[in-house]
Amino acid sequence: MEKEENILGTEKIGKLIRKFSIPCIISLLVNSLYNIVDQIFIGWGVGYLGNGATNVVFPITIICLAFALMFGDGSSAYLSLKLGEKKKDKAAKGVANGIIVAVIISTILCIITLVFLPQLLNVFGCTDNLREYAQNYGFIIAIGLPFMMIGTTLNSIIRADGNPKYAMTSMVTGAILNIILDPIFIFVFHMGVQGAAIATILSQIFTFTMNVLYIRKFKSIKLDKETFKLKPAVAKKVSTLGISSFITQMSFVIVMAIENNLFGKYGLDTKFGAEIPITVFGIVMKISQILNSIIIGLSTGAQPIIGYNYGAEKYDRVKKTLKMVLGCSVIISTIAFILFQTIPEKLISIFGSGDENYMEFACLAFRTYLLLCICNGIQIPAGIFFQAIGKSVKSAILSLSRQILFLIPAMIVLGKIFGLNGLLYSGPVADGLAFVIAGTLLIIEITHIGKRKSKSEALIDDTSTQSKVDKHIVITIAREYGSGGRYVGRLIADKLGIKFYDKDLIEKVAEETGLSEEFIESNEQQRNTLANFSNGYYFGLNNGDELFVKESEIIKKLADEQSCVIIGRCADFVLKERKDVLKIFIYSDMKDKVKRAIEIYGLNETTAKKEITRIDKLRANHYKYYTENEWKDYSNYDICINSDALGVEKSADLICQIVKEKEKAKILF
Repeated sequence: MEKEENILGTEKIGKLIRKFSIPCIISLLVNSLYNIVDQIFIGWGVGYLGNGATNVVFPITIICLAFALMFGDGSSAYLSLKLGEKKKDKAAKGVANGIIVAVIISTILCIITLVFLPQLLNVFGCTDNLREYAQNYGFIIAIGLPFMMIGTTLNSIIRADGNPKYAMTSMVTGAILNIILDPIFIFVFHMGVQGAAIATILSQIFTFTMNVLYIRKFKSIKLDKETFKLKPAVAKKVSTLGISSFITQMSFVIVMAIENNLFGKYGLDTKFGAEIPITVFGIVMKISQILNSIIIGLSTGAQPIIGYNYGAEKYDRVKKTLKMVLGCSVIISTIAFILFQTIPEKLISIFGSGDENYMEFACLAFRTYLLLCICNGIQIPAGIFFQAIGKSVKSAILSLSRQILFLIPAMIVLGKIFGLNGLLYSGPVADGLAFVIAGTLLIIEITHIGKRKSKSEALIDDTSTQSKVDKHIVITIAREYGSGGRYVGRLIADKLGIKFYDKDLIEKVAEETGLSEEFIESNEQQRNTLANFSNGYYFGLNNGDELFVKESEIIKKLADEQSCVIIGRCADFVLKERKDVLKIFIYSDMKDKVKRAIEIYGLNETTAKKEITRIDKLRANHYKYYTENEWKDYSNYDICINSDALGVEKSADLICQIVKEKEKAKILF
């Protein structure tokens, strides 16, 4: 671990980017090409109506992919977290439950698709001319959905197990097999769209088989019959950890459904008809996805470099990394822009030939819809940059801005005003607006980067070194904001002559990781809803997760070495297996908490109430996320005290008295 951290902080930026980004780019490109290969051969073997059919079936595949990534990425995050806590058995159960749920949901989705395929195709904009092709293609694709979903779920888990090469090999091999089988089934056996679908599911079955065989080869855990028992609570936790991947993919589904329906609707009023716009736009989107895959892979590979150096306050390296990523991304997007504007007819011809109207609309779509694709070279890296430095709100805004906030409204509004052309105008409008937001946020962040806020004053460890307890004891204190729980903990440490750890833990984490205290303080115990968007495909654990794992290790180490009082940080959960731990929860009435916040922190009454509510919610979310328990569930603790019923001094005295009595009665130890 230390060696990798030194590399991130000392190795040449260019070399690091190549090391981390190339595997991401390759994997993402393989995923993109998987979707495109069928359309290329269908276009030549069947015609553009066959391609239009695959476009209306495609959202069904993405829905299933959304679930697969939710279980796969969720299992991966669960695996990493539990391994960080040194709980291999729980890690194995999490992975097994992720696989079990993937099997169950994939089977259900397969049945639903087979039974309701015609209705689903209508939802995704299928026309009468596309229906026969879409049903023939979609029925076979539906049969292979369980193999695709389970294989994808396992692929994410295999990467988290520390074997990305195997995961990549299984994906690439499947993609190559698909390329080989497509022309055989389409041109040799003359099976049309059905042949393309068969080639796809055979390739998915091959990848599925490779990944299933890996189950016996896991390096970090061991899966056996005992682990493969469905635990609803574990399955729910795994799904929660992967929810961001699900949301991201489902947003694509919503966009595709709206796009297909709008292009079909407004296309009817033009010489192009409904099928040409649906077909062409699907191809345009998939070609542009190749561009985005390269930029996403490049940016994602740079994420750990940016994150580490930002945390270590090596801001020059952060800026240099960002500059290189933005430079490369803009170059790539500029090349793509030139191709889209100069040779659109050659790009569309890769997917087969069409009549004059087909080629005319294809050129119009490439040149208009992708007019500002250069902006992707800024917007995409910006979102991943903010993710890397722990700014989850800004990252989420940038992740959602183009597709959800701008593109869909623009298509609806401009479509009503300008018809089919308005739908094409929505592309540059969304790209331009997303670029303005991304550029503005980036400029503000870079301008202020390195200008540190005044550091929170850490409590100095001036407790007595002469312990007044005969036995080893660890006291954990969870507390509501403004309840005085931190001060109670400090008084207990003073009275018992044992160590006190609150802000001091930040210093220890900083020493072991090389990250700055400011970075740690701003990212620990900050679990909000938008933080879920920081967990995604290839992103692994976010900053909060990494810090929780590291803090848990330090808390366990401190508990082994000395008697002490530990404030917050889920310490009661981290140490729940120990018998020498006294778990305490300090709470208070809102009126008393507001009064204390006004006196101690200098807040006014209105601000105090908002701050108390906000911080307590963050603490509750943080506790729930990592422990799967409710923060205010008093059954989690040995003692719960209203600090204002006795006052903080007498509360501390009472707890010390209980410790002494338990010590004498040998109850606690």
